[in-house]
Amino acid sequence: MRATTVLVTGANGEIGHGLLTRLAEDGRSIVTLDVAPLEPALAGLVRREFTGSITDRALLERILAEFEIDLVFHLAALLSTRAEFTPVTAHQVNVDGTLNLLEFAHHEGESHGRPVVFLYPSSIAAYGLPDLETKMRAKRVREEEWNTPTTMYGCNKLYCEHLGRYYARHYKQLGAESPAGRVDFRCVRFPGLISAVTLPSGGSSDYAPEMIHAAARGEPYTCFVRADTRIPFMVMPDAIDALLRLASAERARLTRTAYNLTAFSPTARDICEVVTRAFPDTSVTWTTDEKRQRIVDSWPADVDDSAARRDWGFAPRHDFARAFDEYLIPAIRQRYGR
Repeated sequence: MRATTVLVTGANGEIGHGLLTRLAEDGRSIVTLDVAPLEPALAGLVRREFTGSITDRALLERILAEFEIDLVFHLAALLSTRAEFTPVTAHQVNVDGTLNLLEFAHHEGESHGRPVVFLYPSSIAAYGLPDLETKMRAKRVREEEWNTPTTMYGCNKLYCEHLGRYYARHYKQLGAESPAGRVDFRCVRFPGLISAVTLPSGGSSDYAPEMIHAAARGEPYTCFVRADTRIPFMVMPDAIDALLRLASAERARLTRTAYNLTAFSPTARDICEVVTRAFPDTSVTWTTDEKRQRIVDSWPADVDDSAARRDWGFAPRHDFARAFDEYLIPAIRQRYGR
């Protein structure tokens, strides 16, 4: 008999580290899929580790044959900056891979007679504001506003949100003709994420975590965006909490498939001031990477996350001060022995 379990793709990434730990603490049986082997500390938390790509349908079939998956966290993706250099590969991974996994979840639902809950982390890259004046005027952007992404990554994420909504509603509308084929698709649009545990891996918002990790290592840092750049952020523990809370939310309470999330919206200068107070010997200089600057300038300065707070109780524990004073700075000091 196949074992009921959780599938986590992209498990070796920034979100995967914290998520695997929390799932293991909750006693969940976990199967992972990543292009690279898990770190030893993570490998000990999972029931079975598969190494390969989400574009490999045969590999997904193997997982389907062996395990009864009732919950999917689809974290695997090629991030924004890297995607701009390899847009075709990004589309293959981010879109074709997601479509493969949605089909996988659909067949799992048919197999064991109930919908598979499918958690998908989207991004503020799904937005695209045309200029800084519009960005400042827009204030807190709602989910349905400015859905005109400027990057391949953003296009991929927005399209996959629509794919997930299609899979959730199409098979539900079939009703009795296909009662078990539904995918219970649930999506969050993450802001920039900052982790004390893992290093950034190619996102256009990575100037924030790069800055604090460099300072803690005693290394100079050249920030690739202007000091006045403002986008929303949250810390990784709150991101993990949000995914788990949405995964367990009662379906009837959810009024949409994609939800904005945010915790605080500092400028890059705000972040620099906090980091340099904590690490006075650090050196931060500013050299704008015009391509990456255009990307973050197209993202909202803030987003309206009232739907997530209302529907499933999203409530980040860390505002800007607590994020740095209680989580990032103490944990990163310990990490680097500072």
